[in-house]
Amino acid sequence: MRPPSTDFLRANAPWLAAGLLLAFSSSYGQTFFISLFAGQIMAEFGLSHGAWGGLYGLGTLVSAGVMVFVGGVTDRFRIRTVGVVVMLGLTLACLAMAAVPAIWALAPVIFALRFCGQGMSSQVSAVAMARWFVANRGKALAVATIGFALGESLLPLVFVSLLPHVSWRVLWVAAAGLAFLTIPLLVLLLKRERAPQSMGDDQQSPGMGGRHWTRAEVIRHPLSWCAAPLILGPAAFVTALFFHQVHLADVKGWTHVQFVALFPVYTVATITGMIGSGLLIDRFGTRALIRLYQLPLIAGFVLMGLSDGIIWGVLAMASIGLGHGAGVTLPTAFWADHFGTRHIGSIRALAVAVMVLGSALGPVLTGWAIDAGVPFPVQMPVIALYFAGTSVLISIGLRTAPVPPRAVTP
Repeated sequence: MRPPSTDFLRANAPWLAAGLLLAFSSSYGQTFFISLFAGQIMAEFGLSHGAWGGLYGLGTLVSAGVMVFVGGVTDRFRIRTVGVVVMLGLTLACLAMAAVPAIWALAPVIFALRFCGQGMSSQVSAVAMARWFVANRGKALAVATIGFALGESLLPLVFVSLLPHVSWRVLWVAAAGLAFLTIPLLVLLLKRERAPQSMGDDQQSPGMGGRHWTRAEVIRHPLSWCAAPLILGPAAFVTALFFHQVHLADVKGWTHVQFVALFPVYTVATITGMIGSGLLIDRFGTRALIRLYQLPLIAGFVLMGLSDGIIWGVLAMASIGLGHGAGVTLPTAFWADHFGTRHIGSIRALAVAVMVLGSALGPVLTGWAIDAGVPFPVQMPVIALYFAGTSVLISIGLRTAPVPPRAVTP
């Protein structure tokens, strides 16, 4: 198993860089970034953990619903066009958070951040890699999704270090500026898209049965129902881990800065999981990997839940990062392998809606439990059992699903 060759990276640098940039920019709508300001927001508006989780969940839930209908635009318009529109929307959403006047405005602003950031920015990045690359799909997804890990590593350290000295609202203006700078970079990188005939049949790779499945057909297939809990779980509970980072650090007896200092460990492990799973996808396909990739999440949540020492926190975050990294790369390749790429935008939009739904439910459910007197670490071993159950379920679903054709052309 070898890492992506320099020839591959050099030949495809503009398109890979565009995918990475979009993945990085999704950070401003991701839970790990928004939750950095949870303490300031709850204090300013007088919110409990449950109330803040409820508002966050509402905005995220609406985002999931809209993604089902809007995410398919990536099947009809060029990545360059959709990417620029999405980044403009994300810029405006960051400015709206900087100016949010009252509690009633929080849910709509969170919706805008989640839809443009977590939803559409990551959607455009992943769909581009899945459509532009076939035999090297895993490698392309692995390289592009490094953008997620870079955002998770760099942005918390920078913004948490600035929080004691700079108003949280000013920092959201800075985030808007960074998001806006993405637009000219995208235009420059995508002056020519990798496959100018990307809408044509000759550029598509089929799925099970040698055909391209529509979203309606995917919904009716049992495999999609077996996969849904699998992709919902990490979105729900890894999101909850970062959403409740202030609470978690307090229960563990760590400072917030100590917890944030674990992010680089998580990032290195995430990148390892992304690249490793991407290489394994190209060599072995997605069927074997999809059954196993949540094992590190199980181990990480058990460790974090049952241990208090910071060294156990390091090991737990490394294990969670490995599972999360594989989970960023693997599902998109799984949908493309099994259901084809002609409708991958609308199919993945449905999958993203499930993940966004999970990211809405996770903070709400765990926030309610915290308010009821059940600290998040106590909840974590139970969450690990959920991960184990979903791995068993997808294994059952794959037993009756046809083996898709292997990709053989670049």
